[in-house]
Amino acid sequence: MAIRVVVAGATGWTGSAVAKAILGGGDFVLAGAVARSAAGKDVGEVLGLPKAGLAVSATLTQALAAPSDVVVDYTKPNAVKGHALEALAAGRHVVIGTSGLGADDYREIDAAAKAAGKGVFAAGNFSVTAALLKRFAASAAKYVRDVEIIDYAYQGKPDTPSGTARELAEQLSLVRQPGTAKPVAELSGLRETRGAAIGEKIPVQVHSVRLPGFVLGCEALFGAPDERLTIRHDAGASAAPYVGGTLLAVRRVGEQAGLRRGLDTLLD
Repeated sequence: MAIRVVVAGATGWTGSAVAKAILGGGDFVLAGAVARSAAGKDVGEVLGLPKAGLAVSATLTQALAAPSDVVVDYTKPNAVKGHALEALAAGRHVVIGTSGLGADDYREIDAAAKAAGKGVFAAGNFSVTAALLKRFAASAAKYVRDVEIIDYAYQGKPDTPSGTARELAEQLSLVRQPGTAKPVAELSGLRETRGAAIGEKIPVQVHSVRLPGFVLGCEALFGAPDERLTIRHDAGASAAPYVGGTLLAVRRVGEQAGLRRGLDTLLD
């Protein structure tokens, strides 16, 4: 039986690529598409495809009026949490590809998902190679005490750090040992230049770069006496790398109630 999917942000960079893949058939059906700027238009024509017989909705509320199974969100940081909670209240599973949420937001979403008996899957990056960055860096953090993260993105990215960097820092904070760098609280000068500390156990310093010429990149830097290890992922201009991971999450999001995070948890 095909999985009925609503894509919020269906005309965006990644959302449009996901919607096109779903319209391609297989074990998915596009049951709804949300994009305020294209509301009322046929989603196929909006995406440069033949007519699909499905009008784009202006809001998620409108899209949820029709039967569906999973909501995929690729919208904006200020909208994704509300969308996730609304979809759960309407009895849908949720896949979150939008970045910008923090640990407290995810705790609230997890509680709502468990109360609804629905699954939520979130990843800072749905690329398989980005998931491998997270896995390899987590392995290295068990052996090398000192690690910091550099987060690269284009000049107009609205959130900082990226979801990839935030998720990586949160994961490394759970497995790393205390580093040897002087604590930020003991530094003089402009402490802000040391970045932001992210993570609940042993926080990791994260530095965000926003410049033309970058799309998305994330770098874990490990330092030890007389040696250094760099593990880095860079994304190109196409959203294609994120489609396969997103659809994998759509297939598996209903396996258990509550929140799961990180595409690396699905790789095996």
